[in-house]
Amino acid sequence: MKFSSRFMLFLLIFGLAACSSAYYSGLEKIGIPKREVMVHRVEKARDTQEETKQQFKSALEQFTVMTNFKGGDLEATYNKLNGEYEASVKKAAEVNKRISDIEDVSNALFSEWETELTQYSNASLKRNSQQKLTATKAHYQQLIAAMRKAETKIEPVLSVFRDQVLYLKHNLNAQAIASLKGQLDSVKSDVSALVVEMEKSINEADAFIKTMEKQ
Repeated sequence: MKFSSRFMLFLLIFGLAACSSAYYSGLEKIGIPKREVMVHRVEKARDTQEETKQQFKSALEQFTVMTNFKGGDLEATYNKLNGEYEASVKKAAEVNKRISDIEDVSNALFSEWETELTQYSNASLKRNSQQKLTATKAHYQQLIAAMRKAETKIEPVLSVFRDQVLYLKHNLNAQAIASLKGQLDSVKSDVSALVVEMEKSINEADAFIKTMEKQ
């Protein structure tokens, strides 16, 4: 049975309310180890970051359209920008949750791994396992650092979009739109920085997944 099928089966049986330890124990009982959960969550976080990158690019496009407004239905144009902003907020929250989910399962995995190291009687096998744990932890720290760094680029962009949306909401006229044009270059720069860090994080996720699958 594929991961997704077994995972859905577990959710149907146990739900999502259980604490982490009971949750992971339940998954292992149906054949899904913590390592597999971790890889799955990294994949989901990577995909969410890709979606978030595209969403912020879309929001920037709509803001550009708004600042270049020449006539037509001003309220409809504003509503599109507000919709892009709200979608960006949701993606930002999703990114945060995805990263937190990875951190949660990694803590459980590494804690279990360290405990099991004490159970070895063969020194060579123990040493080999310890080396793998150390290497995996180091690679994991690189991954989380990249993901958190990319996440820090989100709020500054959201903050600017939030100000713009609120200002336009309270001053929905051509003069208000003209006053926002001066911020366009700054917003473009912020979104570009976000995209760059997201792409770095996505690449780190791909590399981490490959490493975990080889072990």
